[in-house]
Amino acid sequence: MKIGVLTSGGDAPGMNAAIRAVVRCGIDAGMEVYGIKRGFDGLLDGEIEQMSLSSVGDILHRGGTVLKTARSERFSTEEGVKRAKVILGTFGIDALVVIGGDGSMRGALELSKLGVNLMCLPGTIDNDLAYTDFTIGFDTAVNTVLDAISKVRDTSFAHERNTIIEVMGRHCGDIALYSGVGGGAEAVLIPEIEADVNRICRKILQGAARGKLNSIIINAEGSGISSDKLAKEIAAVTGRETRIVVLSYLQRGGVPTLDDRLLASQSGAKAVELIKTGIRNKAIGTVSGKIQAFEIEGALNEKCEFNHELYELIDVLSK
Repeated sequence: MKIGVLTSGGDAPGMNAAIRAVVRCGIDAGMEVYGIKRGFDGLLDGEIEQMSLSSVGDILHRGGTVLKTARSERFSTEEGVKRAKVILGTFGIDALVVIGGDGSMRGALELSKLGVNLMCLPGTIDNDLAYTDFTIGFDTAVNTVLDAISKVRDTSFAHERNTIIEVMGRHCGDIALYSGVGGGAEAVLIPEIEADVNRICRKILQGAARGKLNSIIINAEGSGISSDKLAKEIAAVTGRETRIVVLSYLQRGGVPTLDDRLLASQSGAKAVELIKTGIRNKAIGTVSGKIQAFEIEGALNEKCEFNHELYELIDVLSK
């Protein structure tokens, strides 16, 4: 049996650990494993090479993806999906493991409808796939933000200023939410809750009355208010200097945490196990700490439930 593996969409720490698990578990199961470079775009161009045990040596701890990644407009068309099936058939690949986020999994779903066996691993820092408790890369991204909060808080304290830290999250605010709780932020702005600048200003002023002279505000990029506008409004009301730190792609890189390495390794191993036993078209994730498999379409149709308790806890803990 021949299987392929690719990474698609935005890179996430832990993708290399997942690739490593697919390759080594596949070879251990007697399969030939082929790496597909640059995601679905590379698949359409036939950028496919057989991988060996040594192909994935010394990559477990590395961020990014050794297979590279891309977003493919060509694959998003009906013609592109059909060509992808043809290319897989040309190389004799019996099953494909796709490591990526929502968009990558939706592309995989379309390919599965043409008869290709697909296994999907949740590789995205956004944690926006509802069927799994956590996605590969999320824990590392949050820890990167926590490290930034600690450093920014030092200078924020020294200069007695407010600092807005902008993090990724266009549609899902989990990075902002979890890092806000873990980093002791005074306020968090996220896509799921309408921004209330007056509430933030009241909190800063109330803190100042108690002698608190610096504040950290986490703003998810999809919160509905730009960090620049937010900084100007807070500064105008509180009378305190307010700076902005945009973490941007810093959140995507770095050494993956233990949690991400474990999730990636176990998910990759599960994908190979399912392929070996003849099970087809699954999305793999974790529920209550256990690796489980779901129908791809059903997994994608799951709706994310916002953690209101965690959000409200920020207000209590940051007093």
